[in-house]
Amino acid sequence: MRITLLAVLILDAVISLALAGNEQVSVKPEVIDKLRRHEIDQIIFVKRYTYDANHYYTEYINGSWKPGGNLCLLDLKSGAVKALVPQLKGGVFERFDLSFDGTRIVFAWKAGAQVGYRIYEVNIDGSGLHQLTFPQLDEAELAKKYRVAGRYHHATDDMQPCYLPDGGIVFISTRCQFGILCDPPDDFTTTVLYRMDADGKNMQKLSNSSVSEAAPVALPDGRLMYTRWEYVDKGAVSVKCLWAMKPDGSASSEIYGNDIALPPTLLYGRPIPNTANCYVVLGTPHAPQNGMGTVIHLDMTRNIRTRAPMTYMTPDVDIKAEGGFAFQKPDGRWENDGKGHGRLFKDPYPLSDALYLVAHKPAGPTWNDPKAYGLYILNEKGAVESLYSDPEISCWLPYPLKARPKPPVLASAKDPNLAKSNQAVCVISDVYHGLEGVSRGSIKYVRILEQIPRPWAARRNWDGDCYDQQHATITKDTHLGLKVQHGIIPVEDDGSAYFTVPAGANIFMQVLDENYMCVQTERTFVDYMPGETRSCIGCHETPGSVISSEYSSRVKKALQRAPSTPGPQPGESRGQRPLDYAHDVQPVWDKHCLKCHSGAEPKGKLDLSGVLTELFNVSYENLVPERRKGKFDRRLLGPVIGENHPKTGNVDYLPAKSLGSHASVLVAMLSKGKVKLKDPAQSARADKLAQSHKDIELSKEELLKVSNWIDTNCQYYGAYWGRKNLKYKDHPQFRPTPSFEAATSMTSPIPESER
Repeated sequence: MRITLLAVLILDAVISLALAGNEQVSVKPEVIDKLRRHEIDQIIFVKRYTYDANHYYTEYINGSWKPGGNLCLLDLKSGAVKALVPQLKGGVFERFDLSFDGTRIVFAWKAGAQVGYRIYEVNIDGSGLHQLTFPQLDEAELAKKYRVAGRYHHATDDMQPCYLPDGGIVFISTRCQFGILCDPPDDFTTTVLYRMDADGKNMQKLSNSSVSEAAPVALPDGRLMYTRWEYVDKGAVSVKCLWAMKPDGSASSEIYGNDIALPPTLLYGRPIPNTANCYVVLGTPHAPQNGMGTVIHLDMTRNIRTRAPMTYMTPDVDIKAEGGFAFQKPDGRWENDGKGHGRLFKDPYPLSDALYLVAHKPAGPTWNDPKAYGLYILNEKGAVESLYSDPEISCWLPYPLKARPKPPVLASAKDPNLAKSNQAVCVISDVYHGLEGVSRGSIKYVRILEQIPRPWAARRNWDGDCYDQQHATITKDTHLGLKVQHGIIPVEDDGSAYFTVPAGANIFMQVLDENYMCVQTERTFVDYMPGETRSCIGCHETPGSVISSEYSSRVKKALQRAPSTPGPQPGESRGQRPLDYAHDVQPVWDKHCLKCHSGAEPKGKLDLSGVLTELFNVSYENLVPERRKGKFDRRLLGPVIGENHPKTGNVDYLPAKSLGSHASVLVAMLSKGKVKLKDPAQSARADKLAQSHKDIELSKEELLKVSNWIDTNCQYYGAYWGRKNLKYKDHPQFRPTPSFEAATSMTSPIPESER
């Protein structure tokens, strides 16, 4: 009996020692030697059970609560594994960063299933632990008001911290209070970039994405690189690409992936040391996993609008279609495997162009096995060698404990007067740059548009208003995020433009001809910071673009005057307005078309009446392509981008006049010769229709209402607010007439009790 009791006591002591993080392991001498060549004696990492949520970004939303693990330190010389913060137990450790001098660690930790992640800092010896971010004062109220499912508290989470060269800390947070656009329950929350001082004070929002940003990292030049998910008239799951910005949020620019469909997600990008413009990134699916995938080397000296920069470091692993992984067999065949039984990778950290630290799961277990991932080194040929693993729990985020050069602190060049008015200034040097096939002198205006994130405050407590994954319906089978218009500004005859734009907004632009018809659309957005001035060369530029020598030496005409303020188009009282089909376009059909195109037997079987349907009206449903059930397209509007159709793909660069008025049979028919279609068959069709409708005379303003609607991808509702299902037709807030102020508001324009 004594022997049994002694054995129990010994076993209990061993378990307690392991939980405290005191562990001895043996690392292969050849692995130690390879790391010593990079002056690495210790590795920081995280122990935690493998996430098992259903999207790359939703662990904190719908992952199983599996507490355990710690922030750990592996000493390669002694083989000792130490838990750095053993006092934080019963929670989950997320991502971390090491200070530039190698003395402190900032990390995110979640104490319980029903609280948010918070950011902490600790000295590398485990001393000095202190909390930097805290729940908002209204945290309990947020959780009570917005919770959809029991598993997610639905208040604020602060995650993925990163040290800044100026001493501050950047992180991602749900404090913006936006909902993911393609989520009908409105359970998934958006994370955007924030920064704070070293002590957690002076928190500032740096970005405004509608659908999440992730994994900020400091670049050697002083900028921040991060993953930005976006869709502006593009496939909804394809573009999680690499961007960079200054630490004050200004000068945001694409690094890579804005027109790359697969892999759908480029995550955890890091600069490769001692190389010129090269990075490592992880390629992952959008779903159903939590950021596992294949390691990719990016050479940004190659054309960033192609796949040429990509070299797969783990070429036997790929994402060839959304919804899982593809693994190459020894005979060369590829096999799709949604459960991820092949080898998978996460958290690549480059030591050189040829050697990387990674978290890795060997082939066999599924992608979400709680204990299958360990720490490895990966070479440029895809071979791995084990560094450390724990049979009881997965290990992540291997990071060398060593000082590294601090990047320069970039100056913030913001105009304080502009900042006070929440404005920024934009300069376009030559709008014709990148507009192949567009004659110089034909572009007269730039239209300023904005994609509005959907605020938590737009959460509805009634049913029936969801369509095609939109919690608050905006369109039928086109884009998912609300668009508003800020107005137009003039383009000088040398192609230059100089104008103000609203700051802190997801701004994108269109270049217009003399008839205010779109020639090219910017299918991405720029979030300008207050007081910022930035310039671009023209359309579809890349970081290496230069203006042609013929125009580079001239002083731009637009810069010889004050910047333009976006103003109204013909027929508009102000530049700022919502885009609302029922109030903009339906009156044109009512006036000119219903004589023939309404009733029991409308001509051409096309009913353009404004009779209300369940979520839209008859004319809208008859014009906009149906992609879900009947799958019809009258091909009157030209190509209409359905962000959910397809979700993957739909991101390729489109030349000028590929979308909108200049590709629309309907506009060509109504324009009295102002639009000539490129496609001969469609042009002939438009001419034939124009002849049969020769008595239809739209005013300039009426034609603009139609072309403006088509140019902006056929939005129906002008705001997130209001009840939209026909069954609420007697409700005071049934399809209210939107105002610009209501459309852009992040809070309800009326008391909550009246919604």
